[in-house]
Amino acid sequence: MSERYKMEVLVIGTGYVGLVAAAGFAEAGHRVLGIDTDEAKIAKIRRGVSPIYEPGLDELLARHQASGALKFSMDLKDGIATADAAFICVGTPQGEDGSADLQYVLAVGSAIGSAMAARPADARPLVVVDKSTVPVGTAARVHAAIAARTDRAFEVVSNPEFLREGCAIDDFVRPDRVVVGCRTDHAAEVMKGLYGKFLEASGGQWLRMDPPSAELTKYAANAMLALRISFINEIAGLCEKVGANVDFVRQGIGSDHRIGKHFLNPGPGFGGSCFPKDLQALLKVGRENAHPLRALEATVEANRHQKQVLAMKVRAHYGCASGSPAPLAGRKFALWGLAFKAHTDDIREAMAMELIDSLTSLGAKVVVHDFEAMPNVKAKLGDRVDYAQDPLEACAGADALLIATEWPQYASADLGKVAGLLKAKVMFDGRNLFQPEAMAADGWTYHSIGRVSSYPV
Repeated sequence: MSERYKMEVLVIGTGYVGLVAAAGFAEAGHRVLGIDTDEAKIAKIRRGVSPIYEPGLDELLARHQASGALKFSMDLKDGIATADAAFICVGTPQGEDGSADLQYVLAVGSAIGSAMAARPADARPLVVVDKSTVPVGTAARVHAAIAARTDRAFEVVSNPEFLREGCAIDDFVRPDRVVVGCRTDHAAEVMKGLYGKFLEASGGQWLRMDPPSAELTKYAANAMLALRISFINEIAGLCEKVGANVDFVRQGIGSDHRIGKHFLNPGPGFGGSCFPKDLQALLKVGRENAHPLRALEATVEANRHQKQVLAMKVRAHYGCASGSPAPLAGRKFALWGLAFKAHTDDIREAMAMELIDSLTSLGAKVVVHDFEAMPNVKAKLGDRVDYAQDPLEACAGADALLIATEWPQYASADLGKVAGLLKAKVMFDGRNLFQPEAMAADGWTYHSIGRVSSYPV
């Protein structure tokens, strides 16, 4: 290993988790080789351009490739001979039965096993790290896949990621905890060497445990956050029935230090690549072990309902008759926000996509805008919707404005200009970006989530 670098790291898979990990470890002073089988993707990354949108990632990719700390290849054998650790960062798509599909993870395990012949027989054990989100027992399966193809020394570690899209770089380099499921002190030593700089800077916790516990920790963390989101959305719905304001309720309960304020923002339901898929995988694990997870079953059902709330408010406002084939025919809606959350271009399980389906099925025309996600939507929907280059353009001649993503630029929009472009001052705000009393005072018909009343009465 070169004295210039602390450790030699392989990162296999250049998707969301893999690219962030590769750039992050290079930032910590390690030598990193990213591996992917997609030639076009590798060519793009080598130019310093990330195939995904994540603030700060392009800069890190360009800087560390220029310094030589970060390289990319299509051949696993290029770096395995001297690597201290190899991170598996490939996809685990949801299978038809809800379980995580491990075919790509296990295929990488087999490939590592085949490539291990390039390592010296007396080399220290290679630490193979499951970074992908995987169900309990995956570390053992990866170990078996590798062992079937090599007699070289290696160990398999579970090191789940806890990255939030939109601030993943900060989460990686300033972690609040690093969870490592390993059986040996050697593996723990390597992992501490990789993350030590980050933990020292952030004051985050080092949590060593067994691999099954680490694997379950990732699912349990996402399940807890999803449960909190669905809980506050259920309370928001009740607020609308009883004349309360969910803003006051969440402040009241969030002030309890046992509860806290995070993930208590009502909205159109959770989406993205993690929560929906991980909940289904965890429910599948529960069923397989004759231990149904009833609270999470309710969470999934509550979220399914919540993603329809904005469409139901539109139907109610316009008096859509249930028997009419196209009750919104002739109406046009501006839709701000397509990604499942701000600061990302990810439209997987995004509420906006379901909202578009609902409105167009009712005969409406939809004009959409998003600061990052429009290319992804265009690739998926084509000309089913119209695309506006800026938020105001989307509003021109629309019957109402709908907001599905909490981009800060929308919250600071000039509502006077918006009103001048709409046919009527009607807004369906799925992110509660504005205050009901101020909107009412300005003559808006304003629909939000869980805020029927305002204060004072």
